[in-house]
Amino acid sequence: MTITVTEALTRTLVAVLVAAALVAPGPASAQDRPLLVEGKQTVHQRVLTRPDALLFDEQGGEATRRLPAFQPFYVYGAEPGWYQVGPSLTSGPTGWLRAGSAVMWKQNIVAAFTNPAGRKRQLLFESEDRLRWLMEHEALREMQSQLLTQVEQDSLPPERGVVAAEPAEFVDIVQELYLMPILDFTQDLHPLTYEDNLLMKLASVPLREEGEDRAPQEDDFDVGIVFVFDTTQSMDPYIARTQTAVERIVRGIQGTEIGDRVHFGVVAFRDNPEGAPGLDYRTRTLLPLARRSDKTAVLATIRAATEVATVSSPGFNEDSLAGVEDALELTDWDAGGTDPFDSRIVILVTDAGPKDPRDPNARSPIGPKELQAAAQAKGVAMMTLHLQTRSGGEAQHAYARRQYQDLSRFHGETYYYGIKNGAPEVFEAKVSELVTVMTDMIRTARDEAPVLQPDDTGDELQALGRAMRLAYLGRLKGTQAPDVIEGWVSQKAVEDPGKLAFEPRLLVTKNELATMADLLSEYYDLGEQTRDAEDASAFFTQVQGVIARMAQNPDRLVATEADTLGGALEFLEDLPYRSQLLQIDRAYWESSPMNRRMILDGMRQKLTQYRKWLLDPDVWTPLHDGAPDGEHVFAMPFDVLP
Repeated sequence: MTITVTEALTRTLVAVLVAAALVAPGPASAQDRPLLVEGKQTVHQRVLTRPDALLFDEQGGEATRRLPAFQPFYVYGAEPGWYQVGPSLTSGPTGWLRAGSAVMWKQNIVAAFTNPAGRKRQLLFESEDRLRWLMEHEALREMQSQLLTQVEQDSLPPERGVVAAEPAEFVDIVQELYLMPILDFTQDLHPLTYEDNLLMKLASVPLREEGEDRAPQEDDFDVGIVFVFDTTQSMDPYIARTQTAVERIVRGIQGTEIGDRVHFGVVAFRDNPEGAPGLDYRTRTLLPLARRSDKTAVLATIRAATEVATVSSPGFNEDSLAGVEDALELTDWDAGGTDPFDSRIVILVTDAGPKDPRDPNARSPIGPKELQAAAQAKGVAMMTLHLQTRSGGEAQHAYARRQYQDLSRFHGETYYYGIKNGAPEVFEAKVSELVTVMTDMIRTARDEAPVLQPDDTGDELQALGRAMRLAYLGRLKGTQAPDVIEGWVSQKAVEDPGKLAFEPRLLVTKNELATMADLLSEYYDLGEQTRDAEDASAFFTQVQGVIARMAQNPDRLVATEADTLGGALEFLEDLPYRSQLLQIDRAYWESSPMNRRMILDGMRQKLTQYRKWLLDPDVWTPLHDGAPDGEHVFAMPFDVLP
């Protein structure tokens, strides 16, 4: 029988955990800490409960309570057919589970849905073989469409082996943490392009508790747009052009339902005023994003932004990443938590590249890739209008293009627009197009005809509208992951390997992320002291001292017998990704100063992001009532792992 997606959501998390493979049951153990996974020093055994699992006070004794599906437990002891379990790493055992009521989990990774805009809904199959049957079918697209139609009509033949379908709307794991543990995986090549691909066996549970319903919400889709303006000397005519384009659109929608649902903010940036006295500021929020019926303040603020700097900046590149960071971090995208903005856009307008994090005049060590990850986690789409003026030169334009392309990605699409020669009329037309696309998102949500037809805009802008709408519908309808099932899926869309369908994430505890941050911080400080071959040779000896010192703190989960920089982080081992730290051994570190510089720059950027997450209470979720703060969890994307 096919299980399709239900349409109720709550914010209740059933449970989720960081886990590793279970070892064979052995004698019961009365101990203060859970059992370790065989061959590990810091990774403890954990189990997930199956539906209707019972917790017993003793083996064969009285059942004390019925447990929800996938309730997390540490394993403190084991006997044939039984596990002695407890909810916390430090609380000790609280009861017994029958071994048959637990799910074995080989890795501490979960799968997250990507936004389905621009690709087909994916199907979950009962076996790896049935998934391969579809992926290798000579009429793959036609067969996939047929299966999806049969799912929607509830007429799918059982022999097809389909057990569930992906939700039609987007389920955001950052906004609502859900559990889809990866029980098994196979690394393979996608049959269409022979690119690396993961085939994953997933399990899923509902997000809501039995009997809990989500209150209905009014369909009030709106858009929040924050312009980030370069207000250095050369930008005067372009800010004026932006004002002209926005004013034309705003006057056309002022006083209408559409106009009431498009909202603006403005952030300005220049460069380090200490490096060039007279710049006045590095960044400044000229107009916070807020819901305003009267757009007069918006137009006046953009007009005021034409008051550009009167002195030159230190170097051609500007601190645009500081402006973007402020737009992301200082903007109240949730509107105080009462009515979050449904579509969230940041539009960067500049004629210069970003300061490299290594530049002494850069404010933040975070690079474009880390900022992009932070933006997508907030549901914010980054766009860049890069004015490729003649004063920059081709080499500088190429550098800026690479950096801004990394910054301006959202769910697989790139929203970078280079304006050749900085042509003012082309720039104004692009600003007009982008803002009109935002207003068309609202028209589409209201079942009204859009101003721009698909042929009038690029495919990526059409995909953006669909992605924002699907994310909104997912929140509005309470879309959730499929019910309790196990099924095989492809990481990359079966019909289009250019699209990521499921994103593996590492489920880390706060203690584990703190361990990563502390270790990177120590490594970075030691690495910056490396000046010559002799220092490089001594580095690994010093690293061993760092690991030994950290191991004395039970909250810092480090393995002491490490032969690579990442070897101390055992929970990163055996994952389907290439860890930079795990590949760095003594020989690689000593091989060249250039290699060391690249490693240290990467450490610094990731360390900054880790510290932000550690201080952000909104990204952490407790797994059970009374869970210690250090055991709260966060689903961390692979591309920001060390």
